[in-house]
Formats: sequence, structure tokens, C-alpha cells
Amino acid sequence: MPWQPKDLMDTKREFVELALREGANRRELCRRFGIGPKAGYALLARYAAEGQAGLMARSRRPQLSPSRTVPAMEELVTRLREQHPSWGGRKISRRLRDLGHAQVPPPSTVTAILHRHGLISPQASLAAQHWQRFEHESPNALWQIDFKGDFATEQARCYPLTLLDDHSRFSLALQACPRVAASAVQPHLAQVFQRYGLPMRINADNGAPWGSPRLAGHGLSELSVWLIRLGIRVSHSAPYHPQTNGKIERFHRSLKAEVLAGRSFADLQQAQTAFERWRGIYNQERPHDALDMQTPAKRYQPSLTSYPQTLPPIEYAVGDTVALVKWNGEVHFKGNKLRVSSALLKLPIAFRPDPEADGCYDVFFCHHRFMRLDLNTLTQA
Repeated sequence: MPWQPKDLMDTKREFVELALREGANRRELCRRFGIGPKAGYALLARYAAEGQAGLMARSRRPQLSPSRTVPAMEELVTRLREQHPSWGGRKISRRLRDLGHAQVPPPSTVTAILHRHGLISPQASLAAQHWQRFEHESPNALWQIDFKGDFATEQARCYPLTLLDDHSRFSLALQACPRVAASAVQPHLAQVFQRYGLPMRINADNGAPWGSPRLAGHGLSELSVWLIRLGIRVSHSAPYHPQTNGKIERFHRSLKAEVLAGRSFADLQQAQTAFERWRGIYNQERPHDALDMQTPAKRYQPSLTSYPQTLPPIEYAVGDTVALVKWNGEVHFKGNKLRVSSALLKLPIAFRPDPEADGCYDVFFCHHRFMRLDLNTLTQA
């Protein structure tokens, strides 16, 4: 199957970045990107021989000879800043080195150039902050997912769906959705899983379509039931604490500053085109402060767990009491009618006794514990 024309350069660059990671399964990557092994290996060979030029008909890589003057370098700095108005001295300095320029000034000098040309406002200087963030040790240990609010296009409202790898800050998805619903999210997640494999855990907030905060244990939603059946652990941010998903909140700030601010779109497709272009820049060009000025693509590699063609069977441990969920999310256990989640309709759940507390049970769906039951008081928690 040939390369797809849509967003071709970013797709090729992403394929090469991932295929060159240590231990990468290149044939599996070819399958996930929808190309034959012959085409994939041919692209890697051209890249090894020609670098970026091997990915394009004509190289767009800027050239700089050793005889270039300081004014010429200043022009490169200001031009890059005009292309990316939110980039500071460190990002611009690193990006110019990544592009192969010689005698690139250090970040402090680049910042001085920007000030000299009036490209950094006093407000921007005051807003610059340094943060210390926790991150997971490896890619795909945790993905963060959310919607970046919503905005109006000329034809409909747009709900940007964002998905970020915690370790690498790699943007796995940036999709212009027409609504906030499982039916709008699940097909895009399936495409992400097909390309990058499955994460160990996904963290979301408490709103639709991720969960049902009115129910105990963040009540299971249709989307979370599907994720759990895939073997993914699902967690939720603490209510009213968006900083739990801090990295994706920071991603949203960059998205707003570099794509959305001061712009309008005719429709969802035009918004998606802008999203795809910026996602390629964010993943493969934009140096990241929290990654020692590496790009997210340099730190990301696909999951070794592939997306299954069919959902695996639901199995429970010996000693569990298994019950089938009926209409309205009701289930019967030891003569009691309990309410769980309508998303579990016609699916089996398990009541697992607590050996340390008589009459107490942990309630599971697959590997996910979503409720605790105390028959002594008939309380659900």
C-alpha cells in the first residue's frame, strides 16, 4: 500500500523517527503506517544517504555557509521567531543547530537579538516561568487525554481532542471533533492504537465521555468500558484539580498560543489542516524545555502491545462471584439489587471477597476495581 498523500511529509518524518529508535520493529511499523516493508526500507535507505532531502522532492533545509555574517544569522533568528511567535531563545537556538547551521549563537544571545528587534514584549518576559514536573520513566506508561475546550467555526463548533504521552510529551492525536461524545472519540482512538500500540494507562478528567462523576468510583462510561476491555488501566484526575493532567494542560497553552489565538476557521476540515501542520512541528521540530531541548519525537517510541483485531474475552479469578449486568445498570448479588453502570449492560462483573473484612467485597470489571460493597451496611463506595 503506498504512502497516503495527506500530510505526507510529517508522516514520513514520523515513520523515520520511530523506525530509527533502538529496538524498533520496522516491519510492524510498516504495517501500522499502512505501507509495505519494501517502501519502508527504501525510505530509510534514502534517509540514510540523503538525510531530510531523501524525504522530499526538494530539500527545504536552510543552507548557511561559514562565510555568513552576523546580520545574516540575525535574519535567520528573526525569521524563525516570526514563523513561531511563542518560541524563545532556547528553542530557536536549538532548532537552528538541528537544521545544521554553523556558529549558532547561544540562547542568551538569541534572546538579546529578539529583544533588539522588538520581538519579545515585557509581558511575555514576565510570563516566562520554569516548572518542575514528574514524568513516567518510559513511553506509553501513561497517556493523558482531554478536550481543549471548544470554539466556533463558520459552520459548526470544534472540540479539539488532544492525546499526549507523559514521558516524551509526544502528541499522539490532535483532532477537530464535532462534539464531545464516545462516538466521536472512539474511532480516532482506534486509529491511534493501530499506529502506536496500546499504553499501560490513560488518565482523563471526570467529565463526559471519560467518566460519570456522579457515581461512585468515577462511574464507568461507554468509552472507559471499551478501554478497560483492551487491557488499558483507566484513571481520572481529582475533581477540580486539572493540574493532575498538567502536561496536557501545558500542551493546551501552546496550542492556543501557536494555533488558535487570533485565528478563525471556515469549518472543521480547515481547523484539522492547521492542527496536523502544527502537530508535526510540535513533535519533530519544536525543542522542548522539559526534554533538555530535545523534540518529543526523539524520546518517543511505539508501544510493544499491538491493538487487537477483536476484544479479548472477559475472565475472572477462581473464588470471584460473577454476575451479569442488566437494564439500567442493575445487578443482583446475594439477594440485593445493586446499581452499577448502564455502560456495563449485558457484561459480567465480579464480586471479590475481602479476606480481611467479613461481608465486604471489591467489585471488578475485568482488571478494573470500580466499587466496594459492604453488605453489613449495604453501602456502595
